[in-house]
Amino acid sequence: MNASDAHPLRHALPLFLAAGLRLSALDATAKYLVRDHSLWIVVWARYAGQMIVVTPFAWHRTGRDFWRARRPGVQLLRSLCLLLATLGFWGGLRYLPLAEASSITFLAPIFVVLLSWPLLRERATRARRIASGVGFVGVLILLRPGSAVMHPAVGLLVGAALANALYQLLTRKLLDERPHTTLFYSASVGTLALTLGLPFAVQFEQLVHAGILPLLLLGFFAGLGHWCMTHAYLQAPASLLTPFTYLQILWATAFGYAIFDQHPDRLSGIGMAIIVASGVSLAWWEHRRSRLF
Repeated sequence: MNASDAHPLRHALPLFLAAGLRLSALDATAKYLVRDHSLWIVVWARYAGQMIVVTPFAWHRTGRDFWRARRPGVQLLRSLCLLLATLGFWGGLRYLPLAEASSITFLAPIFVVLLSWPLLRERATRARRIASGVGFVGVLILLRPGSAVMHPAVGLLVGAALANALYQLLTRKLLDERPHTTLFYSASVGTLALTLGLPFAVQFEQLVHAGILPLLLLGFFAGLGHWCMTHAYLQAPASLLTPFTYLQILWATAFGYAIFDQHPDRLSGIGMAIIVASGVSLAWWEHRRSRLF
C-alpha cells in the first residue's frame, strides 16, 4: 500500500471495521432471538430500525427528494434480494453455528463470478475463477459429512449467498445513483414488505412476547452498521476495503464462542481459513490490477 492509499484508508478503515463488528453483533443478536421468536418479527425489527436511522441521514445529506431514484425498478429488485438474503441467513442461523453459517455466505463471490457474464456481460478474469474455485474448496471442507454444518438449513444459507450475489451485481447497475438514496431503498423496501405481511405472519401476542428492547437492539445494530459502512465507502475505494470484510468470520467466531459456546473444529477452521485466503487474495489482486490500468 502506498502513501496515496494510506490517507483515505486511515479515515475509512475505522468506520468499516466498526460496521463489520456491529453487523456481526447484529447476526449474533438475531441468532439469539430466532431460537424463541418468529423469524418474521426479528427480520422486521432489523429493517425497521435501519430505516429509522438512515432516513433522516439521507434526507439531511440529499434533501427532500432523497427518495427519488433514477432506476427505481433496479432499486426495488436489489432491495428485495437483500431482504431474501437476510431471511435465508437468519433462518439458517436458527439451526447452525454462527461462525460456520457466516462462512457459507461467502459463497456469494463465487456466485458473482458465475453470474457476471449472463447478467452483466462481464467476463470473469482468470484470478477471479481461481479464487472462486479455491473458496469453493474451503466451503466443501466446511460442509464435509459429519461436520456440525451438515443440516438441511444449509440450503437456506446457500440461497442467502445467491441472493446476496444478485444484490451485489445489481448494485453495479446503480453507480449513477446517489448513495444515500440507495441506502434508503435498502432499508425501506424490506420494512414495507415485512410490515404488510406482519398481520398475517405474526400474532400480536408474539410481538409482545418478543420484547421491545431486543428488537430495538436489532434496529440499532443494523442502522448504525450500515451508516458506518456507507460512510466508509464514501471515503475510500471498495477495492481497499474489501479484504477487511473477511474479518467478520473472526468476529462471528468470537460471538459464537462467547454467547453460544460454539467454536469450529480443526477441519472447519481450515475450511474457513481457505475461504478467507481466497477472498483476500482476490481483493488484493483486483486492487493491484486497478492501479495498473
